[in-house]
Amino acid sequence: MTACVIPVLDLKEGIVVRGIAGRRDQYRPIDSRLSPSTLPGTVADAFREHFGLTHLYLADLDAIAGRPPALMVYRELRSRGFRLWVDAGVRALKDALLVADEGVEGIVIGLETLHGPRALAEMVHRFGTQRIVFSLDLKEGQPLGVLDMWQQPDADGIANEAVVCGVRQMIVLDLAHVGMDGGTGTESLCQRLATTHPDLEIVAGGGVRDGADLRRLAEHGVHAVLVASALHDGRLSRADF
Repeated sequence: MTACVIPVLDLKEGIVVRGIAGRRDQYRPIDSRLSPSTLPGTVADAFREHFGLTHLYLADLDAIAGRPPALMVYRELRSRGFRLWVDAGVRALKDALLVADEGVEGIVIGLETLHGPRALAEMVHRFGTQRIVFSLDLKEGQPLGVLDMWQQPDADGIANEAVVCGVRQMIVLDLAHVGMDGGTGTESLCQRLATTHPDLEIVAGGGVRDGADLRRLAEHGVHAVLVASALHDGRLSRADF
């Protein structure tokens, strides 16, 4: 048994870049075995051609940094037949509405930018549990973002409160592991969440290396895994999943 794979498009200034430990000023255009192009539509097509994958996670890095979201890119990818989860730096309901209006299937609400649990509960109520995906954003195990509105501002406490807010889909992502080829480092946390919340769909990301990581994460209660570098570098093949 392995966790499902969701390919990642890290989008910056209109092209796909390679994530490196969350140090976004160091992100550079991808160098991929799958595609000579860094354009998001072409890279997405390569994921489909090589792996048969049509469900994508798009991190709109410019929007996360506070600039307008790349709505035209979302529109293009959906017109090509891709199902999207999009992190566009949502802070409150008004930001989520912009993403929702593009018809994306999953509106990712990242802890890094979110204005607290009340805003999260409001968005779950507005868009439903099947459309809101909460991202527990960490760096070296520590939660990111404005934390003083959370009752217990550690990783487990925030995750538990998000579930109380109605979250049923949660990404566990440690940015320090992104692109570093060292595994996600979040297996224990994922296992605790899976045990405490058996109905929670857990998605892990950051640093996935190979098929063994997919199997290990599945054993720790993870349903799906966000992957970029291991796909571009050829360390994961279609046979691995």
